[in-house]
Parts: sequence; C-alpha cells; structure tokens
Amino acid sequence: MSERPARKASAHSVGSNQLGMRQFNERIVLQAIRLHGALPKADVARMTRLSMQTASLIVDHLIEDGLLAKEPRSRVRGRIGQPSVPISLRADGAFSIGVKVGRRSLDVLSMDFAGNVRSRETLEYPYPDPHTLFPALEERLARVVGALGDGARQIAGVGVAAPLWIGGWRDFFDTPRDALAAWDDIDIRERIEAMTALPVEFAKDTTAACAAELVMGQGRGLRNFLYVFIGTFIGGGLVIDGRLHAGPGGNAGAIGSLPLMSRGKGRRPGQLLDTASVYVLEKAFVAAGAPAAAAHDERALSPALHELSDAWMRKACPAIATGIAASAALLDLEAVVIDGEIDRTLLREVIGRTDDALAAFDWQGMTRPRLVEGQIGPDARAMGGAILPLYAHFAPKHELFLKPLDG
Repeated sequence: MSERPARKASAHSVGSNQLGMRQFNERIVLQAIRLHGALPKADVARMTRLSMQTASLIVDHLIEDGLLAKEPRSRVRGRIGQPSVPISLRADGAFSIGVKVGRRSLDVLSMDFAGNVRSRETLEYPYPDPHTLFPALEERLARVVGALGDGARQIAGVGVAAPLWIGGWRDFFDTPRDALAAWDDIDIRERIEAMTALPVEFAKDTTAACAAELVMGQGRGLRNFLYVFIGTFIGGGLVIDGRLHAGPGGNAGAIGSLPLMSRGKGRRPGQLLDTASVYVLEKAFVAAGAPAAAAHDERALSPALHELSDAWMRKACPAIATGIAASAALLDLEAVVIDGEIDRTLLREVIGRTDDALAAFDWQGMTRPRLVEGQIGPDARAMGGAILPLYAHFAPKHELFLKPLDG
C-alpha cells in the first residue's frame, strides 16, 4: 500500500514538513470522497479547498497507489464541456479486520476500503469465558484473513472493540462464581497482538461503534454529537469538531456510568446502566418465562411482551433524557445519535419517548440537542472495530504537520 505513516510526534514537536503536508492532503482527499461519494476532480478541489492542480496531482497519485479509481464519465445536465470523470474509493485498495469482544457474543469480520463487509465469523455465549473465547477468536481471525485471499496483503490492521472492564458488573450476569475474574489480569489487545503479525488498534466497544457512525452514518453530517448505544449495557462515544474523541483514558462518552438520583436515604446513587440497559429488559422477560434474546428483536413489541417493554421504557427513557441533559450542559451538543442492538421499531419508540422527556427540562442557559437515529445498527461495534485501522491510517490528522525533534 501507499500509506506512509508519519513518525510519532513528541510533546515538543514544532513546525511543519512537506511529508506531513502531503500526507494530510492525501487524507483529506480520501475523507472527502468517503463522506460525499464519487467526485470529479473539480469537486474534490472545491470541497478540500486545495488548488485544482494540487487536487489533481493527489488524486492521480492515489489512483496509482490503488486507493482511488475512475468511474465511467458522466455529464451534468445543463453543463457544457467534456463529461466529468467521477473518482471513487477503490474497494479492494485496502482491507481491515474488526473484532468485537462482547458480553454475549464475539464477532470477527473483514471490511474493504469502501466499507463493505466481506466475511464474518460469530460466536455466541452466555458469558465471556476467556479460556474458551481466545482460542475461538484465533481460529476465526485466521479464517477471516484467509478468506481475503490475495487481498490479505492489503490489510491495514486489526481493530478491536471491547468493554474497558469486561469483567466488571459481574452481579448482572448469572455466571459461576468468579467466572469473570480472569479478565482482571488480561490485556485484550496484547492477547490479540500475539495471534497476528498485523498492527492492532483498540477502543472501547461503544467508542468503536461511534467511529462507525462518524465515518459511515449520521456523523457525515454532524460535527459535535454524543453517541448513545443501547446494548446489553448502555454506553456511548463522543465526537468533537468532527473528530472521534476517546479521552485520555479511552472512556469519553461513558454515558452509562452517569449517576442518577439516590434510590433512598443511605443508599448510593445508581447509574444510568442500572435502568436503561437492555439487560434489565432481558431479566424482566426471563422472569416472565420468555427468552432473553427476545429483548433484542421484534418479539419485544409482541402483544405478550409489550407490557414489559413499556414498563422498561417508562423508566429508561426519562433516565436517558437526564443523562443527555447533563451532557448537553457540559458539551454544548449539536445532536445526540441513538442506536442499539434492539429492534428498530423499539429503538424509534425509545428515541421518541426520550425526546418527550427532554421537553420537560428547563433549557435556560443550554441548547437542547436534537435526537437522531443511528444508521449502523447492531453491527456498529464490530464495524467500528474494522474502521479503527482505516481511521488510524487514512483519516486526516493535524499532527501530520508536526516534525519531531530528534532526541
């Protein structure tokens, strides 16, 4: 591949360099085409604010490197002159591998440069036992890489999406005693690095899901938003000025951990995840004799289970609204993107009820963010994992301007 990673800048880096400028310009061209679809060179220049000559040279270079491709000429109605040649991402120009280590399932998939999933391997389990999970992951990783054939030489890396504390909140799961304790001594990234010669990127699972929404979903039209993913546990991610913001500890946007009002005198305040996680709905279904999996599909709104889903939403949606209002006061959000691994009709009901709950807040001194439905869905974490290497290698970074000081 043509990618030429810049040296890591030190804390004292200053100035700029031609290599950094060229890489930055290449990346903003790739980003413009990823966000807007196939574009003629003139539109690339206009959207990136590069000169026509510079944009043309960069596009030609990226075509030579196999990252962009020319599409059939097209003529715009009413425009006189030669037909324009749209330039698009070349799907087989690069690949990446996404790994989602979840509390209920493992997903390993390959993604091409245009964002298409090429192959997938899945393993479901009642709880994540590391003694069986990692051998299964290694087998599936090998199969997914092998399925790319010659394309395996174009893999940018492996992106891993997993909870930061996968062994945490053990009381939520019906597991053997100390079954999740082994996770306390495991570095997931290190374990996966030992399985492959490919570079490995890691992010909190909901941060990775936020990356997928940023690159391929609502994030293409938003610059500042909180991302909320309603899964087994509710969580989130954060985008500021059009860039994924993980925070110094990799835990930015952890809306599930927001404290709620005290549940009584002398009792510690609960967290949003205690009320708004799908696991709470699963427990209600199981207590009623229904399968836990029904909380994640259309059965949740069936006549037999609708009452339980309604009871969950009556508590969950005002709690989510409280978390959003607190976040909006601190971050001045443009929007809140809500997605999840639940039925889309149920998700839209949650968004509607949460918006209604927001209307009851006093917004004096704040801007009320609009709520929008996420576009990626249940695959967001695994696809976000696959996006991490592409984001690291091909997304614009202002740090590329910096030249490190030797020594």
